[in-house]
Amino acid sequence: MEILKTQMKNNDLPAKKRLVKAVGMESFIGLAIISAIFFLISSKMGMANMFKTMMSTAHDLLLNTVFSIMGIAVLAGAFSSILTEFGIISIINRLLSPLMKPLYSLPGAASVGVLTTFLSDNPAIISLAKDQGFVKYFKKYQIPALTNLGTSFGMGLIVATFMISQAPEGQSFIMPAVVGIIGASIGSVVSVRLMIRHTKKIYGIHMDAVTSDEDSFDVMDQREIRDGGIFQRALEAMLDGGKSGVEMGLSIIPGVLIVCTMVMMLTNTGSDAGYTGAAYEGIGLLPVIGQKLDFIIRPLFGFSSPQAIAFPITSLGAVGAAISLVPKFLAEGIIGKNEIAVFTAMGMCWSGYLSTHVGMLDALGCRELTNKAIISHTIGGLVAGISANVLYHIVSFLVI
Repeated sequence: MEILKTQMKNNDLPAKKRLVKAVGMESFIGLAIISAIFFLISSKMGMANMFKTMMSTAHDLLLNTVFSIMGIAVLAGAFSSILTEFGIISIINRLLSPLMKPLYSLPGAASVGVLTTFLSDNPAIISLAKDQGFVKYFKKYQIPALTNLGTSFGMGLIVATFMISQAPEGQSFIMPAVVGIIGASIGSVVSVRLMIRHTKKIYGIHMDAVTSDEDSFDVMDQREIRDGGIFQRALEAMLDGGKSGVEMGLSIIPGVLIVCTMVMMLTNTGSDAGYTGAAYEGIGLLPVIGQKLDFIIRPLFGFSSPQAIAFPITSLGAVGAAISLVPKFLAEGIIGKNEIAVFTAMGMCWSGYLSTHVGMLDALGCRELTNKAIISHTIGGLVAGISANVLYHIVSFLVI
């Protein structure tokens, strides 16, 4: 117990700065990699067209994609805040709690983490993990697995809502989106279970996660509400939820503009007139890779076009950037309902975990488990995509 107290105190200390030589081997390696990327693109597009396309693509993404996602995030944030304020989420939590132990080998309180991250983003589960009233239900070995659980459902409402909103006139993407959510849930079980296998070996199964529950409340039996009457609480909940949607929309701007611009330039090709520096031109590298791997990708994920591989690759770093690819893919006929189901599953389950896992595990004091968490979650995301593909075909067959 004293060891655990010492570890918790150490986790609260400010992180020491890491100092290395001003110029080292990684400096030259980094320069070589960056130079190779720019040479690869500019040798085909031309230096001037490359930079012009970068700027034009980023500008178009900001105006026509980011603000669209932000609008959906604001409405989804307001809706989720209302559900939380008036206890509807608590009802859903009661229904989900009995499933947590048999599926995830986690206590019922973990369902709060599922709902919190589904309505917001991956790091939301960290605030729960710092709450003594929440953590007291867990053993020490179960805490690191919360990273995998939260990431599996991060931005779930945003991703699913965005996918549904992209349906062309006369079509509906509700069924594919629901299938995708189920696929992500299956992937989450695999990810969490694999992670728990590692943490049990490290912490054992008997060490408690918390030593004191002072100034806390039972999250399974109580909930915090705002001051005032029903109308005032509802108004404040909607405004606060909408504000969180704006903050989320702003936070995804770097990911969408940087990651998506690069991915689009590696995915698309030039126009009929050649390279002109217009937005969304590229060198077509990812489709070539997709064609080489088509014998694996097609049966596993059901992608009808090699270009669709850009979505899961982008989801690794930023799901906000990944979903911004969807409108263009739909407009060009690259994807259909099956891809929407798989994209929803992999987008939710991975949801940019490569950019969040390190920070999340560091916040939990488990930085040394980062590699284990990433490997477990990589497998979970692949299972999510495969599951969504299989489920979509089963549901389509039954409906027809």
